[in-house]
Amino acid sequence: MYVYDQTQFSTTQTVHPYLIRKGQPTILFFSLFNLIFINNLSYSHSSTSAFLFPSPPPQPLFRPLSAPPPVKMAQCLAPSVQWQMRLTKNAMEPSCMSSKMFNSFSLKPSKKGAIKTATKFRICASASGTINRMEDLLNLDVTPYTDKIIAEYIWIGGSGTDVRSKSRTLSKPVEHPSELPKWNYDGSSTGQAPGEDSEVILYPQAIFRDPFRGGNNILVICDAYTPQGEPIPTNKRAKAAEIFSDPKVVQQVPWFGIEQEYTLLQPDVKWPLGWPVGGYPGPQGPYYCGAGADKSFGRDISDAHYKACLYAGINISGTNGEVMPGQWEFQVGPSVGIEAGDHIWCARYLLERITEQAGVVLTLDPKPIEGDWNGAGCHTNYSTKAMREDGGFEVIKKAILNLSLRHTEHISAYGEGNERRLTGKHETASINQFSWGVANRGCSIRVGRDTEKAGKGYLEDRRPASNMDPYTVTGLLAETTILWEPTLEAEALAAQKLALNV
Repeated sequence: MYVYDQTQFSTTQTVHPYLIRKGQPTILFFSLFNLIFINNLSYSHSSTSAFLFPSPPPQPLFRPLSAPPPVKMAQCLAPSVQWQMRLTKNAMEPSCMSSKMFNSFSLKPSKKGAIKTATKFRICASASGTINRMEDLLNLDVTPYTDKIIAEYIWIGGSGTDVRSKSRTLSKPVEHPSELPKWNYDGSSTGQAPGEDSEVILYPQAIFRDPFRGGNNILVICDAYTPQGEPIPTNKRAKAAEIFSDPKVVQQVPWFGIEQEYTLLQPDVKWPLGWPVGGYPGPQGPYYCGAGADKSFGRDISDAHYKACLYAGINISGTNGEVMPGQWEFQVGPSVGIEAGDHIWCARYLLERITEQAGVVLTLDPKPIEGDWNGAGCHTNYSTKAMREDGGFEVIKKAILNLSLRHTEHISAYGEGNERRLTGKHETASINQFSWGVANRGCSIRVGRDTEKAGKGYLEDRRPASNMDPYTVTGLLAETTILWEPTLEAEALAAQKLALNV
């Protein structure tokens, strides 16, 4: 007989026979080209919504010569929660295939057998008789057989916040971006070029280890240019690189520590992870750095991302749960100059890939939920060599003065939708008014108590939104505080307004 669970289906797909003959080798057809033998399987079902189809399964195309005549067998799709596949005493531990992998083997669905699935399921089989072919290939180590490696070229798409990537084979491992070839892509499909002149060129700029493929495989952060060698409008890295290569900036060795906040959403409904659909959890308070199933939602994603960043060579320095449930933060730095932007973009790419695998939606929206909930920022900690040395607090105050005079320019470049976040509430300053303070998280610029006490250190720019471009923000901070000089009159007026004795 056939056994189906009616509650487990929401998308149309073909159900393939899962043929079980207890105590005898049996063939499981995933496709016309994949045969899997299963031994000694038994099953149990805890759902009450199953219904039975009395018609027998189709006869297998092949049977072992010693196998007895076919008998009625059960077809079993095993949801991870409601089904349990148990092995008999002599069987080994089961290995599982996820629904996503199973779907990749599915043939074209027929209207008659089409069933809808709403939850993930796993197909379990005896490890003694089967191999999870997809997992086996994904984890395959090719280094003993070839010197070739896979390079994943990563770039920023037309929205300025989306990451795109594609893979290519290289003849041997590389150690520096200069060893990598340039590559092109269709800019008309990413909103970065017209269809009649769509070719955009990728310039490799930074290399990271690939935590997904392992081995000598790499991730490559690129920026984008026209065939004539001009940076395209969405290429913010080129401008930042120009600023960071200025001798005055190089001399100051600018350090950045970036706090990237993000929100995890349930798929389809686009509502924060852990929240009741269409409803709200308890008020903010217990969630920041909290522990427990009713306080922390998405910790596995945060931890997986942390380890992936360390493996890749990203200078990640920490992570924590945030004030709004379903919201997290990771920190990157201290990083010098253009490196800060490269590391943040690679970390974002890893996070996109990990949430993709987890079936969770990542958003960098600065105010994903309206109302009495914290937004998501990308606070940027910044210092120069002069700030870190004795007497640096005076240099910090001069930098704050310059930042106040270019407040409008910075706000316009600090992320889309930031006006919904910078309201003067929920640990933010008003978007329309520049302010600074010591240990005050309601200011535009915060200076830490330790910096005030030591007379040197760093400042924190709390204005950037979570979707900001790190190349733009870091470049602007260096430009405004090192390269830009206000008029004496403007400087005097700003100093008086901000009560800064510079």
